[in-house]
Amino acid sequence: MTRRELVRMAGMAGCALGFSGPGFAADGGMIYGVQLFMVRRQAVKDLVGILKAIRQVGFAQVELYPIVYDRPAAELKQMVADAGLGLASGHFDYAGFESKIEYGRALGLKYMVCPMLPKEQWTSVGGFVKAADDFNRWGAAVHGAGMEFLFHNHCYEFKPLEGGVTGWQTLMGHTDARLVKMEFDLYWLTQAGQDPSAMLAKYADRARVIHLKDRTAGAPVGYEMGPSAEHFTELGKGTIDWTKLIAQAKRQGIRYAFLDQDETAGPVIESMSESFAYLRKIEA
Repeated sequence: MTRRELVRMAGMAGCALGFSGPGFAADGGMIYGVQLFMVRRQAVKDLVGILKAIRQVGFAQVELYPIVYDRPAAELKQMVADAGLGLASGHFDYAGFESKIEYGRALGLKYMVCPMLPKEQWTSVGGFVKAADDFNRWGAAVHGAGMEFLFHNHCYEFKPLEGGVTGWQTLMGHTDARLVKMEFDLYWLTQAGQDPSAMLAKYADRARVIHLKDRTAGAPVGYEMGPSAEHFTELGKGTIDWTKLIAQAKRQGIRYAFLDQDETAGPVIESMSESFAYLRKIEA
């Protein structure tokens, strides 16, 4: 199948999903988008073009990534709107996060997400305690600006540290659940040997957004980041039970799901189109 055919089919799938406008599903169900990290190489060269391509595939939202924050908020917000996309969420680096809160407010975001801790904080309970303290402070400031603060998990947070305590346990135990919410990456939960369904249920009061990418069969679990953890594939081609997880997320009131396949074997637009066609299939 050619690239043009894939894009055309995915666009038809977008209509079938019932999107009635930028970022809104007509049936009040899940709103699907793309995290710009997935298209980071294309976005730095032609942001307008890649935003239009995301909408043409059929996705209704885009989740921002720091590579695009060199533009004034009003300009960036208009670029997204001109592409026919909604804008509810953005990732912001840990370093300098607090200085970006006004920028996030100006973008009109619902969610400001910290996607990763500095690597030097991954290896000790103290590093995660520091992160928890920062998250509580940032969460209060983000809340005061009319948004919610979210943390995006990977797999390193689940590695046992001193006394067998994990970074995840430390974060959850030291953060205020009213101020620190979660963007659950269901792939990375699975990679860490966690049950994503159980995690969504246990932290239902924190769960706000989910990230989607599938995981190849037979891949080993682990806590280390890097090539040994990268078993990515398009939705429906791996082992994660998306029908179950998306249905559960909807029941829990989660409205936003972002495709975030870090690397693709073929061209990224074709990959997005395949995943979107699968979402259309399970939504039918």
